[in-house]
Amino acid sequence: MLWSLIKLLIFIGIVGGLIYGAEQLLATGEGIRIAVLNTEFTLGPIQSVLAALALCAAVWLLMKIVGLIVATLRFVLGDETALTRYFSRNRERRGYRALSDALIALSAGETREAMAKAGKAEALLKRPELTNLIAAQAAEQSGDATRAQEVYKRMLADDRTRFVGVRGLMKQKLDAGDTEVAMKLAEKAVALKPGNAETSETLFHLQAQKDDWTGARRTLGTELKYGTMPRDVCRRRDAVLALADASGKMESDASAAEDAAIEANRLAPNFVPAAVAAARAFVARGKIRPATKALKTAWTNEPHPDLAAAFAEIAPEETPAERVTRFSELTRINPDHPETKMLLAELNIAAEDFPEARRAMGQLADTDPTVRAMTIMAAIERGEGSSDAVVQGWLGRALTVSRGPQWVCSNCSTVHAAFVPVCGTCQGFDTIGWTVKPDSEVMQATSAAGMLPLILGGAKPSDAAPAPEADLQGDGDVVEGAASEAVTSEPGKKQAETA
Repeated sequence: MLWSLIKLLIFIGIVGGLIYGAEQLLATGEGIRIAVLNTEFTLGPIQSVLAALALCAAVWLLMKIVGLIVATLRFVLGDETALTRYFSRNRERRGYRALSDALIALSAGETREAMAKAGKAEALLKRPELTNLIAAQAAEQSGDATRAQEVYKRMLADDRTRFVGVRGLMKQKLDAGDTEVAMKLAEKAVALKPGNAETSETLFHLQAQKDDWTGARRTLGTELKYGTMPRDVCRRRDAVLALADASGKMESDASAAEDAAIEANRLAPNFVPAAVAAARAFVARGKIRPATKALKTAWTNEPHPDLAAAFAEIAPEETPAERVTRFSELTRINPDHPETKMLLAELNIAAEDFPEARRAMGQLADTDPTVRAMTIMAAIERGEGSSDAVVQGWLGRALTVSRGPQWVCSNCSTVHAAFVPVCGTCQGFDTIGWTVKPDSEVMQATSAAGMLPLILGGAKPSDAAPAPEADLQGDGDVVEGAASEAVTSEPGKKQAETA
């Protein structure tokens, strides 16, 4: 734009000069005398002006000829000219047309057509960052994993497409089941783009599946920093990871495991497994009051048999009567909850106060019948001296009622004996919840889900092995046998002798 203005000003100046000279010649009436090699030429005013105009035209024509020669030389040498720009624009139009055709073919599922058009667009545009991705997706849709892998590897050479290439290779390794390489690629992808939610989440789940709790907590911190995960979800996940870390360090470094358990409880005070682990850590350090507080806080949110078992461990040597008194700290919280009623009944059975145990159960056996409730009622009937037919009647009802809440995976409905951070079936992280299985066909009992051993004066929970999974109809005798054992256990043996 500036150069055009300058040329216009120069042209106006030349024209103005010629006009001024012509006026001067016309005013004086004299011409121009030109001497060349002893030869003189005399031009009148009109001829002088015409000669000047002819000279300007000749100079202009000469400049154009020189410009044409220079442009021809530049074209031959490969420099950009108007002609090359014309061909470039034409090639670019054809390239973008091929690119759009490739996208349309890819969306229509015509993978071969998409790959062909992408190759044509690449030859015309020389823009691999545009065409490689289409070629890779087309190869994946057609099932040509090798071709897709080659394209993704080519994308690693360009800074603009390196992340896309790493992500594509990561997904290929995940599909192939190569989680080791996939996790390394995910780490690289997160390093390239830490704010990408998909790759961060993929890396997090891979680290959790590999029990890399430290790495998972670091990835979780990245997700929190870049806002790809809500703060409350991050806090819950961090608590689960800290609890898993505590479990992993229990044998090698007990002190570090206790610290991790307490940290898990601090992050999620209502998280039952964290409260249990923290209470046991406090008890191991002789801190009874914090242990009691942790269990009561969790019980306020969700009464759970594991909390009652941990509460019993605080004073393992107390008598059944003393235990009933001390447990009033729990039983007066959420008194109408089924777990509270069954806990109070179990405590009174251990203290051989069977009428009080029946009062504690109330109408629970009818309003919320579960295997555990039926077993407790059978124990009460046995303790009060009822006939074997009555006891067997309650045990028989246990074969047809719900198993009650269990540790169930929300993804695949797999029942677990205890809480685990990662489901062993579907590999889902933090999908295990204390709930009733929708299609309750399988019972998986734990020491805390039946009559609490510590409450009844038995062994510690670590000494009691979880019962194997048993089908309701195929292995009904397992349920009845387990219930009978609970009824006749200590002090059930004394109850049976009395009956």
